[in-house]
Amino acid sequence: MLCDHTGDVFIGHFSFLNLIGRIAFPIFAFQIVQGYIHTHNVKKYALRLFAFACISQIPFMLFLSAFYDNYYLNIFFTLFLGVICLYGFDKIENRYLRTLFAILICAIGHFIQVDYGAYGIAIIFLFYVFSKIFPNKKALMCFVFTLVTTIKYLPDIISYSSVAYVYIFCIIFTCIALIPICTYNGKQGPKIKYLFYAFYPLHLLLLHFFTKI
Repeated sequence: MLCDHTGDVFIGHFSFLNLIGRIAFPIFAFQIVQGYIHTHNVKKYALRLFAFACISQIPFMLFLSAFYDNYYLNIFFTLFLGVICLYGFDKIENRYLRTLFAILICAIGHFIQVDYGAYGIAIIFLFYVFSKIFPNKKALMCFVFTLVTTIKYLPDIISYSSVAYVYIFCIIFTCIALIPICTYNGKQGPKIKYLFYAFYPLHLLLLHFFTKI
């Protein structure tokens, strides 16, 4: 993530730092799923994500203002909706309604323009399904993840055929995240979650400062 945003500021979009940054979101999505599975209080977990989403929005918009005229909602909103999607999926007993609910949350993410849109929420849902329901189907998970990621970038590959290789590299680097995800040992790491939460808005503010120098 830091590589991605640093690349935007000091080199420009689609640099090698941006490609390295593609690895970040799938890992965040997987961590959110693990957090959801192991948390003792899902409501507090969701509220914490929503609180940091609100805190981070102004730093996020300040950072974006150096590159874009339009704005969208930061990654914490994506993660928050992802948790809502999983919670609703667990609570709704009818398998058709629970699937419809998951699709609805993805659609909401798309229309309110959260970071990574419907794709981001779908990836969180995908990791949950394969972590909770099909834990021994890692090869299938990797295939589905690669397929969904390819579908995400396919319109850009078609629209910008002259630089299609850039988006192909985006797919490749995004899928590299599957290596640490598939080798996860199931053990909890150091309890420094608030450091990671705080790092997001703080590093955006710092990089916004560099855009003004």
